[in-house]
Amino acid sequence: MSQEFIYLDHAAATPVDPRVAEAMQPYLQADFFNPYSPYAPAVAVSHKYEEAKARIAQIIGAQSTEIVITAGATESINLAFASVDGAVVTTAIEHEAVLACARAKEHQIVDVGLSGVVDPEVIKAAINDDTELVSVALANNELGTIQPIRKLSEVVAAERRRRLEKGIDRPIFLHCDASQGASQLDISVARLGVDMLTLNSGKMYGPKQVGLLWHSNEVIVQPMVVGGGQEMGLRSGTENVAGVVGFARALELATKNKKSEVLRLSKLRDGLERKLTEEFPQAEVLGSAKNRLAGHLNIAFAGLDGERLVFALENEDVLVATGSACSANKGKRSHVLSAIGLDPKISDGNIRITLGKLSNEDNIAEAAEKMTKVVAKEFERVGA
Repeated sequence: MSQEFIYLDHAAATPVDPRVAEAMQPYLQADFFNPYSPYAPAVAVSHKYEEAKARIAQIIGAQSTEIVITAGATESINLAFASVDGAVVTTAIEHEAVLACARAKEHQIVDVGLSGVVDPEVIKAAINDDTELVSVALANNELGTIQPIRKLSEVVAAERRRRLEKGIDRPIFLHCDASQGASQLDISVARLGVDMLTLNSGKMYGPKQVGLLWHSNEVIVQPMVVGGGQEMGLRSGTENVAGVVGFARALELATKNKKSEVLRLSKLRDGLERKLTEEFPQAEVLGSAKNRLAGHLNIAFAGLDGERLVFALENEDVLVATGSACSANKGKRSHVLSAIGLDPKISDGNIRITLGKLSNEDNIAEAAEKMTKVVAKEFERVGA
């Protein structure tokens, strides 16, 4: 893929892998049929759709009947929250979709420390007899911080046992938005120990506006979109065959190449981080140095304006972000950086650099040189 810029915002969006696009192509033109139609070509397309769902299910260690296809992660999160009546516990650094859903219910939003790692004991303390859902992302989209989901599942399981012993009828479930870390981390639902899992094709080199909600048999999912009864009556609307086929192929490719890609990205990221921190000793790398995604580097230059850095780097054909695309587009200070207690003078000078398939040794070295030039110029401008 040729490009005139250096793209370092893979956390916001990823390009569709050519192999994914190739898998999708037949269902955009020749095999365009509505899977609900009764004639043979449409039935054949329906079978391909179900096969793609089955491949996705196999990768995450599930059954295809436990998967609801959605139009991305936001709808999946909304569907998860709509399926519980009780109170919700989540963290202050979750994606806006999770926080908005939580605020619509009785909720507890817990704080996290400067590293951005959630303490399972804090989650445990926030749970009460009315809590029905705990929702924590597998990895934070701004810091890249990887959360201890398995330990959180043990907290939820212990609470479930306690309720059984006390005769408390209300169930409790653990939901995990794994959109950000799916191409780099283990997303086996059994090993994570979750009851619901959100995935987003557009974050793993698949088509945008395709995602899913996996749910265990104990969760009674309540449909938000009704009509023709597709997706087992849980999400009506003509099936996005091309999208789901592409989703399955993207997930297969990510799973196959996960180990080597994580090593490659870590090496590139560490080299870039080393270059920037050597040039600017006052720079702060945000989040957890040990527990973060391989492609994430959130770095802050106190006293500078992160948005100015983004635009100045764009003028140098380097594309980065200041935080999540949602927050940046609204011109708001990152709620994640505020939630970890970061001094605004530091957080306002942050840029989020996220590497991916479009990153290589040559363009990262070039980006490092251009970043060094831009940051030095900004420090000179402000007299620091």
